[in-house]
Amino acid sequence: MRAVKSIVPTHRVQEGGGFWVRRPAAMGSLMSPFLLLDEMGPNVSAPGEAVGAPWHPHRGFETVTYLLEGRMQHEDSAGNKGELNPGDVQWMTAGRGIVHSEEPHEEFQKTGGTIHGFQIWVNLPSKHKMMSPRYQEIPSSESPIAQDEGIWARVIAGECLGINSSIDTVIPITLIHVKMEKNAQLVKQLESDLNGMIYVFSGKVTIDNPLQVKTHPGSPGIGSNQQIRDGELALLTKGKEIMIQSETESEFLILAGPELNEPIARYGPFVMNTQEEIHQAILDYRNGMFTN
Repeated sequence: MRAVKSIVPTHRVQEGGGFWVRRPAAMGSLMSPFLLLDEMGPNVSAPGEAVGAPWHPHRGFETVTYLLEGRMQHEDSAGNKGELNPGDVQWMTAGRGIVHSEEPHEEFQKTGGTIHGFQIWVNLPSKHKMMSPRYQEIPSSESPIAQDEGIWARVIAGECLGINSSIDTVIPITLIHVKMEKNAQLVKQLESDLNGMIYVFSGKVTIDNPLQVKTHPGSPGIGSNQQIRDGELALLTKGKEIMIQSETESEFLILAGPELNEPIARYGPFVMNTQEEIHQAILDYRNGMFTN
């Protein structure tokens, strides 16, 4: 049974053209293979005031955009265009390089309103960092939903309650959006060799662990009935399953993925393994090589 190893608080930072995100303080190897977990908003904009992320490059990882409220549009240097509505998922593998923009939809810009969602960066192993870029766009109508008593779960990647995602991931990834009624309980199976974490963005949940994890002889132990509150990221110990109890109506993400055990060299939107590869990425971008 997995327990809570540590609780990571979030802080608010501005991104893109000036929109606010909540971001856990842990980065890099602590969250491997997740490089970034940004909760976008909720940002409320008056007509004409919504902002997004203008043209910018990526190389060496994947970006996952999941929209809860609002309407966005995107395009890239290879000529792809599309839009995101509530419940839609865009899984973009930047691979060897892509330049794209993510902006509020024209109609949303006219009316204003609330944008709320997530952008998550998933690191790629060295052997896949220079793969061809690709998009997987799953509209909400085709996004698999799992339900049980008091539980609703969108299976963005991986499996939950016997329902599997249609997303093809480069490495084994679990990404589940869960809503739970008060006093509901979910037991989620996870591969024991994957790093696991839970991010709560509404309400409060408890991770039940009948077997306490002792930090040293005589210690009271950690992980027994550990609460996770709105705006907290819980990093989990190893194990085969998590037992989650909702203290209130709650919403959270379950994330899991393999420990890559590779060096991380990062410069803004480039994530490689060495500084030499970063310098090459900058050179390739300046020379206009970030297209399909």
